[in-house]
Amino acid sequence: MQCSWKAVILLGLASIAIQYTAIRTFTAKPFQICPVPNPLNCALSQEAEPFDRSCDEFSFLSYNASRKTHVLILATTRSGSSFVGQLFNQHSDVFYLFEPLYHVQTTLMPHLSHSRASADRRVLLGASRDLLRSLYNCDLYFLESYIKPQPANHTTDKLFRRGASKALCSPPVCDAFSPSDVNIEEGDCIRKCASLNLTLATESCRERRHVAIKTVRIPEVGDLRALIEDPRLNLKVIQLVRDPRGILSSRIETFRDTYRLWRIWRATGRKPYNLDLSQLTTVCEDVLRSVGTGTSRPAWLRGRYMLVRYEDLARQPLQKTREIYEYLGLSMEKAVEEWIRNNTRGSNEVSAKQKYGTVRDSAANAESWRLKLSHHIVDYTQTVCQQVLEELGYKAVNSPEDLKNMSISVIEDKTFVPFL
Repeated sequence: MQCSWKAVILLGLASIAIQYTAIRTFTAKPFQICPVPNPLNCALSQEAEPFDRSCDEFSFLSYNASRKTHVLILATTRSGSSFVGQLFNQHSDVFYLFEPLYHVQTTLMPHLSHSRASADRRVLLGASRDLLRSLYNCDLYFLESYIKPQPANHTTDKLFRRGASKALCSPPVCDAFSPSDVNIEEGDCIRKCASLNLTLATESCRERRHVAIKTVRIPEVGDLRALIEDPRLNLKVIQLVRDPRGILSSRIETFRDTYRLWRIWRATGRKPYNLDLSQLTTVCEDVLRSVGTGTSRPAWLRGRYMLVRYEDLARQPLQKTREIYEYLGLSMEKAVEEWIRNNTRGSNEVSAKQKYGTVRDSAANAESWRLKLSHHIVDYTQTVCQQVLEELGYKAVNSPEDLKNMSISVIEDKTFVPFL
C-alpha cells in the first residue's frame, strides 16, 4: 500500500501534535505550585472554588502580584543575543535562562533547521508559549517532559547551557561558589556544580523579582501576543536585530557544515546551484514581519516592545544598556557596568573560537562581516533583504572597494523610540 508524500507529512505533523498534547496532559496537573488552598493565594473570596480550579486560575496571578517585570529577548541566531542575555544575567535580582526552548525543539521537531519553511516552525509555537508562561511563573518542573533523558527526582545534568545562568550556578542551586565569586565561568559551573535540582532552581527563581529569557526560536513578536496580553505576566519584549550581512557572515563562520556551500561561493565567486537560499531569506522575512508589527504600534504591544539594533549596542554598550534598563524599569547595578567594560574590549579572535562567546571588541565585531564576505554575497544579500536594510537603517555597499573601506559607514544614526 502506497501513501502520497502529503499523507506522510500530515501523519508526521499529527504525531507531533499528539506528543505535545500528551506532554501537556501528563505534566500540567502534578506540578501546580499551590500546596495550601489559602484564600490569599488560591481564591478571591471566602467561598473558595474547588481547589484544582482555583489554583489553575489564580495561583499565577497571586504569585506575580509582587513581581515587577519579566523580559523576553527576541532574536535570531548569531545576532548578538547571547551578549544581550548576559546584560540581564549579571543583575542580582534577575533569574536568567539561556534558550530553554531548545528542549521543546529537540523533543517535538529534532530535525528542524533554518532551511525549513516558516509554516513548519509554527508547529512549535503552542508548546513554546506554554513553556514560557510556566517559566515566567517559576514553574521549572514543566521543563522536565522536554529534557531527555527525563529527570529523576527533579534532578538533571542535561539542561541546555545551564552554566550560562548565574542563578543556576549560585546558592541555593549550587554551593561550589561563594557570593564573592562574581565572574563564574560557564565551564567551571558545569564542572563544579552537581546535577541541577529543579526544586532548588524554582526556589532561586522565586527569590528574584524578575525573570529574563532569551530565545532565537520564536519567529516574530506577533507569535507572542497571547503572552504579552496576559496581565499575570507583565511581559516586555526586547527585539534584537542585526544587519543581515553580519548575521550571514557569523553563521558562515560558526556553522561551517550547514553553511558549507556559502563558503564555497565566498571562495570561488560562483554560487552553487544547490545553495539553500532560505538560510538567508527566512531570516529577512521573519525580521521584516516582526519589526513591521512592532512599528505599526498595535494596542496590545503598548508599553511592551523595544527595538534594539545590535550595532548600536556594540558601539555604545554602556549607554544603550542604560536605556534598555530605564525602559524596563530596572536599576542599573555596578556589576552590570563592570561586566560590560570587561566584555566589550576583548579580542575577536578569541570570540570566534567560542560559539557563544561574549568577550570581544564589540565595536569592531559589529562590522567585521565587511572583511569576511565577498562582494558577490554582500550584493545578493542587499538585494534579497533590501526592505529590512532600509527599515532598520543599514546602508548598501556598492563596490568591492567600499566594502573593505571601514571609514565608509554602513549604519545610519537612527533612534528607535520604545512604544509607550
